[in-house]
Amino acid sequence: MPKFVWDTLRSAALVSVFAGASSLLVLPHGVANAQPSAVVRGLPDFTDLVDQVGPSVVNIRTVEKAAARGNANGMDEEMLEFFRRFGVPIPNAPRQQRPQRPQQEEDPQPRGVGSGFILTADGFVMTNAHVVDGAEEVIVTLPDKREFKAKIVGADKRTDVAVVKIEASGLPAVKVGDVSRLRVGEWVMAIGSPFGLENTVTAGIVSAKQRDTGDYLPFIQTDVAINPGNSGGPLINMRGEVVGINSQIYSRSGGFMGISFAIPMDEAIRVSEQLRASGRVTRGRIGVQIGQVTKDVAESIGLGKAQGALVTGVETGSPADKAGVEAGDIITRFDGKPIEKVADLPRLVGNTKPGNKSTLTVFRRGASRDLGITIAEIEADKPAVAKAPEREEKPKASVAAQQIGLAVTELTDAQKKELKLRGGVAVAAVTEAAARAGLREGDIILSIANTEVSGVKEFEAALSKADKSKPINILYRRGEWAQYALIRPAR
Repeated sequence: MPKFVWDTLRSAALVSVFAGASSLLVLPHGVANAQPSAVVRGLPDFTDLVDQVGPSVVNIRTVEKAAARGNANGMDEEMLEFFRRFGVPIPNAPRQQRPQRPQQEEDPQPRGVGSGFILTADGFVMTNAHVVDGAEEVIVTLPDKREFKAKIVGADKRTDVAVVKIEASGLPAVKVGDVSRLRVGEWVMAIGSPFGLENTVTAGIVSAKQRDTGDYLPFIQTDVAINPGNSGGPLINMRGEVVGINSQIYSRSGGFMGISFAIPMDEAIRVSEQLRASGRVTRGRIGVQIGQVTKDVAESIGLGKAQGALVTGVETGSPADKAGVEAGDIITRFDGKPIEKVADLPRLVGNTKPGNKSTLTVFRRGASRDLGITIAEIEADKPAVAKAPEREEKPKASVAAQQIGLAVTELTDAQKKELKLRGGVAVAAVTEAAARAGLREGDIILSIANTEVSGVKEFEAALSKADKSKPINILYRRGEWAQYALIRPAR
């Protein structure tokens, strides 16, 4: 076949015939080994969704004392709220702003805008806690331009969920979707008031689920364009159901960069029910300080894979203390539910009703065990005061410990009583391998190679049995918290 004929046929094969929402790839007739026609999906049509959900999305304006939010640089309030929300320095902001009038004479001034959506037909509206935080007055504007002064029913800063109430009836409430059915790659849509532009529609896909950003909740990550004023608006799936509340963005420039986060609707509903019932949210607590379990530590102690939450400290008199949880335990399950990563534990415990009888599964020195525990109600965090043990004198260091760069000494009875320990040895000096592992003078070693130590003699015995060709795990306490270190002896 002449080359120009083949080029003509090959060009013809690239022609697409579009019909509706899909395109058909047409191959030239008679070409050998031609593959079957491939149907490619086109972009979705959001018009019906906008008609369906749009009437339920509201604009929220807040008012507060002008003294709380001065604006001396001429920037509009919506843009100022954007910089404040995402921690971006305000351009040309003076170092110190002086009030133009005495504070007692200042009148309430507009503060900013946000979004929300109608949760029930009788006037309960859901939004973000940061949208209404510190507001003197909340004004809700419906898509039909009716305005209502709203009462703040309750706000929960941990989840950034708030509920306000307007005096109205027969309102178009949203349909709540099942977040567990949401799939990565699925199309979603947002409606809100970015920069005060009401009823703005943006769309994208779900980028990830269960995204841990360090907050109390696992977020839904999307690439839907979210900007100041979108906060509190709904994230909607293609069935017209609300699956999340748009809450945050990730940005290095201060503007939208293709990454936004939404609060999962199942968590938001759980919070809103408590806010509507009592105006506050109660959460469970067990009184432990926890940390991540690394792969090296998991393999060294026989856990297998990196999972669970490492208990680095137990609060005296807490439910965990009464249940027998110890520093160095790894909590792998809560009420039978697996703890895959450290953030799973506070979420599961927090969602448990205070007073509930639960079960913790802990991994301790090579074996798992179940501990019964009664959940308490969460309270304000207490500052931890780390107190180093006092040593009266330093006896001769252990010869065995020197092989891995350690010099250890016995703990006195007074030290054990003060630290509430049954045993352990104190680190008197650190060099070489132990220093590289992060140990310090004054640390208290509680176990080595999965063997609990009550004194120097037991420490030496456990160390002598340890395989020096592999990393040796050491559970140690520093101040009030315990953690693992892996010592790799020099070969």
